[in-house]
Amino acid sequence: MDVYGLVGNPVGHSVSPPMHEAAYAELELDASYVAFEPAVEEVADALEGAETLGIAGLNVTIPFKQDVLEYLEADPLAERIGAVNTIDFRADGEPVGYNTDAIGITRSFEHHGVELDGRKAVVVGAGGAGRAAAFALSDAGCEVHIANRTVDKAIDLASQVPHASGGSLETLDSQLAEASVLLNATSVGMKSDETPVSGELLHGELTVLDAVYAPLETRLLRDAREAGADTVDGAWMLLFQGVEAFELWTGRDAPVDAMNRVLREELTH
Repeated sequence: MDVYGLVGNPVGHSVSPPMHEAAYAELELDASYVAFEPAVEEVADALEGAETLGIAGLNVTIPFKQDVLEYLEADPLAERIGAVNTIDFRADGEPVGYNTDAIGITRSFEHHGVELDGRKAVVVGAGGAGRAAAFALSDAGCEVHIANRTVDKAIDLASQVPHASGGSLETLDSQLAEASVLLNATSVGMKSDETPVSGELLHGELTVLDAVYAPLETRLLRDAREAGADTVDGAWMLLFQGVEAFELWTGRDAPVDAMNRVLREELTH
């Protein structure tokens, strides 16, 4: 049996185990997916133990996405982003780290028929999700503007991303007027009726992706729909980062429909 898993702290809330288990069941794979919660200071021991035990692959979540870079070889995208969320232990030599969050973003837009090349995109937030979003959208051909509460952080990130600019949240007014893609990469709206972007700034030429997936319909997405914009909820990003990890590990096409069905059941029950 191949064993895969998730390492983070905490991980009790994660919906990754049932999503991946659904994929194994759909394809009749002899595999299982387990959540691991090492102490924050013990991530190195956790990775060494996983490799020793023959774990085939791990997803990585908060607070370890940056810490694990020290203990593996990162692929070029993960190295540029500065974070790893998927590890493959079966490569020759040391484990290889990937960032499937970025790929999950572009696959979410592709799934909804959104053309990114040549578009103007606005990313709200310059943290981990914001970094993945900025690089993903830039690599897909977008001109990217990063708006963040801490301006210096937005400007610093923009300096690392091709075709990007950075500024304060006050720049959203002028930047969104010219944009066709908006991605919220902050936690604003998570289990609350808040939004990081005033509904007055939204318009019908936008496609809005909210990385927040609890609730599935955030206030930002409601406001966007009322403004005539197309919307993509955060579960799609969560789904496709998992799909990419599954395909990296197994070399098989992921059963996307089965994974999506179970994921949404978990998020709404």
